[in-house]
Amino acid sequence: MSNAKLDSKVVQNLKDIAQKLRIHSITSTQAAKSGHPTSCASLAEIMAVLFFQQMRLNMKHPRDPSSDRLVLSKGHAAPILYAAWAEAGLFPVEELRNLRKVDSDLEGHPTPRLSFIDVSTGSLGQGISVAAGMAYVGKYLDKADYRTYVIVGDGEATEGAVWESLHFAGHYCLDNLCVIFDMNKIFCSDIGTEMEVYRERLDAFGFNALVLNGHDIDELVKAFFNAASTKGKPTALLAKTIKGKDFVGIEGIDEMHAQPLGKRAEIAIKNLQMKIANPNVRLSPKKVGKCGHAPEVHINNIMLCSPPNYRLGDSVAPRFAYGTALAKIAADNPRVIALDGDTKNSTYADKMRNAFPERFIECFTAQQNLVGVAVGASCRRRTVAFVSTYATFFTRAFDQIRMGAISHTNVNFAGSHCGCSIGEDGPSQMGLEDIAMFRSIPGSTVFYPTDAVSTERAVELAANTKGVCFIRTTYPNTTVIYNNDEIFSVGVGKVVRQKPSDEVLLIGAGVTLYECLAAAERLEEDCITARVIDPFTVKPLDVQLIVKHGKLCHGRVVVAEDHYQQGGLGEAVLSALADYRNFVVKHLYVTTVPRSGPPAVLLDMFGVSSRNIYKACVAIMKK
Repeated sequence: MSNAKLDSKVVQNLKDIAQKLRIHSITSTQAAKSGHPTSCASLAEIMAVLFFQQMRLNMKHPRDPSSDRLVLSKGHAAPILYAAWAEAGLFPVEELRNLRKVDSDLEGHPTPRLSFIDVSTGSLGQGISVAAGMAYVGKYLDKADYRTYVIVGDGEATEGAVWESLHFAGHYCLDNLCVIFDMNKIFCSDIGTEMEVYRERLDAFGFNALVLNGHDIDELVKAFFNAASTKGKPTALLAKTIKGKDFVGIEGIDEMHAQPLGKRAEIAIKNLQMKIANPNVRLSPKKVGKCGHAPEVHINNIMLCSPPNYRLGDSVAPRFAYGTALAKIAADNPRVIALDGDTKNSTYADKMRNAFPERFIECFTAQQNLVGVAVGASCRRRTVAFVSTYATFFTRAFDQIRMGAISHTNVNFAGSHCGCSIGEDGPSQMGLEDIAMFRSIPGSTVFYPTDAVSTERAVELAANTKGVCFIRTTYPNTTVIYNNDEIFSVGVGKVVRQKPSDEVLLIGAGVTLYECLAAAERLEEDCITARVIDPFTVKPLDVQLIVKHGKLCHGRVVVAEDHYQQGGLGEAVLSALADYRNFVVKHLYVTTVPRSGPPAVLLDMFGVSSRNIYKACVAIMKK
């Protein structure tokens, strides 16, 4: 560590601020009648040094792209984070008493409703991956000198996602990242031994790992100086702290976790006040420097650099078209990035890697970190991120996706290998619940393009659509049915086959659209004409299109999808028609866990082939 030493008055001021932060944590949780004041208390000196000695902040614009970032992964300690911003002058300290009130943005855990919060936290184990995404962009894309800090609880360090993200940060030498472990547990054995175990683990993951007293101002300042001076590797500070530090009769008692102090609050506050040398102490954070600024970026109106270039009747896999489109929009905008989970030659994200390797981030087989890094990379509107892997593997990262939505993220997800149509790889590789998962995400958009042309346009639209987007990219080749100049829009479906005499409406997407078209051909041989709709987006669904053409087909609707029953296209259609009378809907879906086999055989075996659709239409005509 550096031998630099602070002036004794500065040290005392920081100590005083730390005690004030503890008092605010007590008073705000008392007013809320809930919260985690003891978890806040262990962070007081860390927060004081970060805010008033270390971080460079723009208090007029907390999300200034050039300012330092702080992610509070242990989000239950939000009261002391709010207190630090209040003491820094962002808002009056009196507002801290509105903690957890329904009309206040000072929520129980941080959310981006607040101007100084980048991402929501509170689902433990996710903060490091988000911070790593921020740091990656800072080092490799922005090439700016802002630093990223993340505070992690020792309890959440048992999460596997934490170690995924530590591996990522070490692998990419993110020396602008500092991970602070708040080690505030009461260890049943020698704490020194326990800390050394953590230090060795972090050292093995490529970190500059330091053990220190998290309540010693001098040690903290030296450690942060060391972190900023270390090149080629991220730093982890293992800060030994005490839960409920300086709370009389409460310090170090685990039983007081996750509850306000109640009747003990008054004496705790009086004791803390006695420790403050200067009750009127006021400190300000460092300002953002004049050098090393993040560049100005523009991420609006992103377009394919050239239109789709296919011939009607060509056989092209939508996942292949996804990779093509990704490289095309990246050519149009230098802030488009791609992240993949070691499946790039199957998702065709390698097209982006080959064209723009500096904007391709390999996140390896660690899907939770993959999503977290993308969320962090898209913060403060620095990038337009596309994340790809097999559709089924996103289920492993559902919590990260859910938290991303709470964080108002604009990350785009592309899932290949969906449904029975992948064939011989078998059920472990088949995305059969992916639509349901992404439909459940608030504010999400779910694209299900059928051919190469619509896939390219889906990628272009997703790049310009707010919120979480999911593009379901079919595995096998499909026939190009749209002209290259066809116009696509979110929430607007396409009628791909129709006659005035149509008696039944068929709705399919991806491979089942072609099964619907084949069934319509066979039905016509039996003098039954069928209309076919491609929804393009499952969410939002083009309800008016379906209602209009469903009525023209005498209320008879058959939906077929390569997905389980719950939460997919069929339930979207059923939900849309629930408010309308005189509709009869037959929903065809994958009925049970599939098996390995040829795609065509599996589609038929599990109920969504043209033969099954034909039979459903014949049956519905008799009703």
